[in-house]
Amino acid sequence: MYDTLTIDDHSIESTSDDTLTTTLKSAYRYAISLTGNKQDSEDLVQYASLKLIRKYGKILSRSLLFTTIRNLFVDQLRRKKVVSFAPIDLLPEPGHSVGHGAKSDIETALATLNPQEREAIYLNVVEGYTADEIGERIGKSRGTILSRISRGRRKLKHLQQESQQNRY
Repeated sequence: MYDTLTIDDHSIESTSDDTLTTTLKSAYRYAISLTGNKQDSEDLVQYASLKLIRKYGKILSRSLLFTTIRNLFVDQLRRKKVVSFAPIDLLPEPGHSVGHGAKSDIETALATLNPQEREAIYLNVVEGYTADEIGERIGKSRGTILSRISRGRRKLKHLQQESQQNRY
């Protein structure tokens, strides 16, 4: 049993075991870890998927999709080269986010990390890749990846400690 999707005269087949759906959901979570923004993440996954489908007629592998998402993200950052500053008065207190619940607290905490640290932590913690595998995927050394993970975890731990101190 196959589902067929046609985009720009390219026919894509996926098995009914939802491997394509699973891959796209994982790619979306990865894109969120890079951008920190749901809309930009959706756009990244869509552009990357379309790029692969136009080139190969299908999404060949999960790793190729992740690499394409990362490359598109880096291209976007290079094009923007704009730094925006928010007034300190408008920033939420540590541990208190504009949204509701633990999920928004986690999103707020992850937003404090730079994109490289978010990416390394996401691939390590959520996707379960080792530092060697992450380094291979993004073209960085194992030591660089371990540094990014360590630095990101240290920032998150510090943020958590500040949040707990402010509650008491």
